[in-house]
Amino acid sequence: MNEPLEHSALEVSRRYFLGQGAGVGLGAMALGLLEATRSQAAEKAPAIGLPDLPHKPPKAKNVIFLTQSGGPSQIELFDYKPNLMKWAGKELPESVRGGQRLTTMTANQKQLIMPSRTKFKRYGESGATLGEWLPYHGEVADELCFIKSMNTDQINHAPAMTKFLTGHQLPGRPSIGAWSSYGLGSENRNLPDYLVLISKMKRPSDQPLYDHYWGSGFLPSRYQGVKLRNAKEPVLYLRDPDGMPRPIRRGMLDGIAELNQMRLEQTGDPEIETRIRQYEMAWRMQSSIPELNDLNDEPESTFELYGPDSRRPGSYAANCVLARRLIERGVRFVQLFHPDWDHHSRLGSWCVARCRDTDQASAALVKDLKQRGLLDETLVIWGGEFGRGVAGQGKWDSPEGGRDHHPRCFTTWLAGGGVKPGMTYGMTDEFSYNVAEDPVHVRDLHATVLHLLGIDHERFTYRHQGLDFKLTGVEPSRIVEEILV
Repeated sequence: MNEPLEHSALEVSRRYFLGQGAGVGLGAMALGLLEATRSQAAEKAPAIGLPDLPHKPPKAKNVIFLTQSGGPSQIELFDYKPNLMKWAGKELPESVRGGQRLTTMTANQKQLIMPSRTKFKRYGESGATLGEWLPYHGEVADELCFIKSMNTDQINHAPAMTKFLTGHQLPGRPSIGAWSSYGLGSENRNLPDYLVLISKMKRPSDQPLYDHYWGSGFLPSRYQGVKLRNAKEPVLYLRDPDGMPRPIRRGMLDGIAELNQMRLEQTGDPEIETRIRQYEMAWRMQSSIPELNDLNDEPESTFELYGPDSRRPGSYAANCVLARRLIERGVRFVQLFHPDWDHHSRLGSWCVARCRDTDQASAALVKDLKQRGLLDETLVIWGGEFGRGVAGQGKWDSPEGGRDHHPRCFTTWLAGGGVKPGMTYGMTDEFSYNVAEDPVHVRDLHATVLHLLGIDHERFTYRHQGLDFKLTGVEPSRIVEEILV
């Protein structure tokens, strides 16, 4: 009976010597070498993705998704319909509506046509039409590819945005950013593959942003988007506790990693592997995130380009600057969310305010990427979950009038990353109510984005509960070849 006790005491003594008795000293001695090795590995490590990806040489290495939550009105911003003036105040013909579903907010009122509240101009050699609320977009019109025939099958915000970002209207599927992270990984080992930035609004928004919009669904959780808070601490719990020396912290993480690795070998649970990776990522982010958020090294010309709001931390403009900095550092997928585009009333003032928030910074991002030689390999996407209807909500001729949700047609634009510049694709009818030419469903947009990243959307699957899931689902989808270089 004594032999096991002696063996146990010996093990305790050895653990004490290596862990508590000498661990701190050994950690301090080895820290410099460990950090140098880790730094070199971070610089040299290839992108960690699936071994057979990309399927073909990509045209885009990175994506910046400028997500406008709430449904921007294509009728005021992009889709010029001069003939609407002669229909002002008249009821939308039933032959145009075709029995399409309306929300409960307007289903019981007459569908009286409200012409655009803006004047339009043509810009650049491409002659793109833009509403007067987006003057800065006009400066980059020849860099943009407008898809005016986007459509979806969801009429309410949460399911429409969920479909716009995950390919399915119900929560539980991976977002497009998570799919990108899973398939391709990132060139930067010191930052996550997929980062999310949310605008800090000057007034509260009534449009919630759910975590599943950037979630990993049934993929391992390491592929979900990491949200950077617009606060003093962009990532919570990233700092070491007060009085915790770095060598001790490093030793603790190494010990935890060893225990987690033992458990992973026993169970094969992928979430344990995620935990190991995330502990290590958090260690690296302790230095990479403060450096990323410190804009003091940006020249004055940057703030002049992006506008005065770019000096306000958490603003859409400041987040556009951060998006460019993240792309420079090799982050694969960056997603910005700007809420409050849901203009059921006071369209003429509230939509103007959202354009003022985003117009200059969105255009500046395109300019900035181009002048730095990054636009050719960076795909920029701008758009919301659906558009707005041609009928006025409330009194069509009142300053209080707005527009209801409209999934049948809306506008999205893309730039860089293998997309033809200075192009307008697709067309709507004279009421901007139905697609008239070249429809592009949300699934088609997803297929095209994956194609630009070098991924065949038909072959890019993940087995879950006995089924092979893919971003574009089981319904037909196509790559929009016409808009590609």
